[in-house]
Parts: sequence; C-alpha cells; structure tokens
Amino acid sequence: MRQPVWLLYTRSPMKDIQPFTEKPPEPFFQAAKSVSVATSGAGFMDITAEVTGWLRDLQARDGLMTLFIGHTSASLTIQENADPSVQADLLHALARFAPENGDYSHRSEGPDDMPAHIKSMLTSVSLSIPVVAGRPALGLWQAVYVIEHRARPHRRRVSLHYIGSRTGS
Repeated sequence: MRQPVWLLYTRSPMKDIQPFTEKPPEPFFQAAKSVSVATSGAGFMDITAEVTGWLRDLQARDGLMTLFIGHTSASLTIQENADPSVQADLLHALARFAPENGDYSHRSEGPDDMPAHIKSMLTSVSLSIPVVAGRPALGLWQAVYVIEHRARPHRRRVSLHYIGSRTGS
C-alpha cells in the first residue's frame, strides 16, 4: 500500500514545498451549514451571534470560515456594529449609487429590483473570516451582516463553511 504524502507549504516559492511522510500534527476538519435569514425589508441583519454559535457548536479552534449568500438582490458585509447611523449612512450611499428611479430596462420585478442587483454587485456575496481560538477574528466594532437590498421582507439563505482544527482533535 502506498503511503499518503502531505505537503507543508511555506512562504517560500513553490520549489520549496516539502513533502511529509507522516500526517501533519493537527488534522483539518470541515463542516458546512445553510442558515435562513428573515429580513424585514431594506437594511442590515446582524448574523454574528448565529455564526459564532455555529463555530462554538462545531468546537472549532483555528481555521477559516467562508460565508456565501445565494441571492442577487442581497449581500454580505462586515461593518461597524456600535453606531446604527453608520448603517443608515451606508444604505443612503447605496441608494445614491443605484436609485429606484434610475433609467433601467429590467423592471419586471418592481422598481427596487434592478437597484438591488446593482447594490449586491457593489458589495459582496461572500466573505472569508479567520477563526482564532474558536471565534471569528473580527475587530472590536465589527459584526457580520446580511444586507437586504429589496424593499419588502425576504427569506435569504446563507451558506457557511468552516475548515480548520477543532478542540479535542
């Protein structure tokens, strides 16, 4: 039976990749989950507690978490969580970039739909967040948000993925 080969990647150029003959000391674990987020119309929905709780339940230790929102009229962001006027100002700025009364061809889903697509394109549909000691490595005033760009409430699906080590592994 052939021995598996693991590679140790260093910051050096690719020629310096060193093969292991033994398995690396900390095995990597992966997990995925889809969460449903109910929005109440245009605005920011803080999902930090749900994401942090999921990592805690996984017994995540150190790794990388990715989030992806499977919609074209909503997005994800990491933003200020202390002063709600920041979110109001951001929504106002996005409305200036993509106003509802713009000269759009696509209007079949209502006057807020095409501006929502533009706002989603200007923001992000995915995030990568380092996980350190079981918690997202967010700054002191940062939170993870779903941004609803449509005027009426929707149910949005966010896919979470973690790869890294676990406590007890």
